[in-house]
Amino acid sequence: MADGCLYFISGEASGDTHGAEVIGALKQLRPGLEFAGVGGPEMRSVGGDGIRDWIAEAAVVGIWEVVKKYGYFKGQFDIVAEEIATRQPEAVVLIDYPGFNLRMAKEIRKRGIRTKIIYYISPQVWAWNRRRIPKMAKILDLMICIFPFEKALYEESGLRTEFAGHPMVDRLSPLRDSVERDPSLVALLPGSREREVSKIFPILLAAASKMREARPDLKFAAAAASDSRAELMRSMMMPSDEFCEVRVGNAYELMAGACCGAVASGTATLEAAFLGLPYCLVYKVSPATYLAARALMKVDYLGMANILGQREVVREFLQSDATPGAIADELLRLTNSASARAALAGELREVSDLLGGGGAHHRAAELIADAAFA
Repeated sequence: MADGCLYFISGEASGDTHGAEVIGALKQLRPGLEFAGVGGPEMRSVGGDGIRDWIAEAAVVGIWEVVKKYGYFKGQFDIVAEEIATRQPEAVVLIDYPGFNLRMAKEIRKRGIRTKIIYYISPQVWAWNRRRIPKMAKILDLMICIFPFEKALYEESGLRTEFAGHPMVDRLSPLRDSVERDPSLVALLPGSREREVSKIFPILLAAASKMREARPDLKFAAAAASDSRAELMRSMMMPSDEFCEVRVGNAYELMAGACCGAVASGTATLEAAFLGLPYCLVYKVSPATYLAARALMKVDYLGMANILGQREVVREFLQSDATPGAIADELLRLTNSASARAALAGELREVSDLLGGGGAHHRAAELIADAAFA
């Protein structure tokens, strides 16, 4: 006999991975649970046929892409809301994906469906729109966050919030101290999206070229997220840039083995911090996008290591400050000084240790089970 039902909603590949891990942990905690919802192939593989794989359609980036698929999302929204009303699960577990999930939480409350609503992996409203937090407090039963500072922010509005730890800790811990750093290797990490690579990689190449003028012994390797990104990066390189090796799919090994690096703003900056890579952060977008982002930002820093540390642990080169000369100067400072690298690596370990000691998905599963069946 089933021991109740939990309904999961995830709309991106990363959320699918997190959801699958949490479902796996829940199956160990409560073997009789049934799982339903929408997610991706990993969640369906672990949770069973009650979970529909919609990731290929749901994982879109950008407002215009969402607008173009409005009919699809409206149809899926109605289907999911009806499924929840019919199944009456003990809890609905929302994983990130705020555009859809926060609207769904509001719809569940509007319909008077008697279920707990649990949010896992907070949307970063604290960075962009803190006014949404009191509204979220009215419709959610529990927020499970992955950054320690989020707990106090949500609890100020009366929303029960628990810090589970960051899932990255388990994933990257085996690499953290297992690779010996090459004192002459510099990592270039221009991001995974095409627009990021197009804006940032030429700047990093130019910085590397300047560094070689001062230190001809230096080696450079750039991490590409896919074969197509590697092709794009190689197409940007001149014959004089052949000193830089483009590697596909081994960004973590590069972070763990290089002496220092330049990292595009995004998830990779937190991963680099956890792996102890002394680095600088680089961010470059169109002027209009940058101005809009600065107007909305409610935090003093862009990089998560700096947000966690509440200070500029790593140098941030943003927009017009992201010049080859400035980046080269900072990386030369690091390559030329073992003590500077060691000091920065120590600070990065200090702030990344705030992310918890591992077991985030299992802790999240325990919190979900406790809240669902309280």
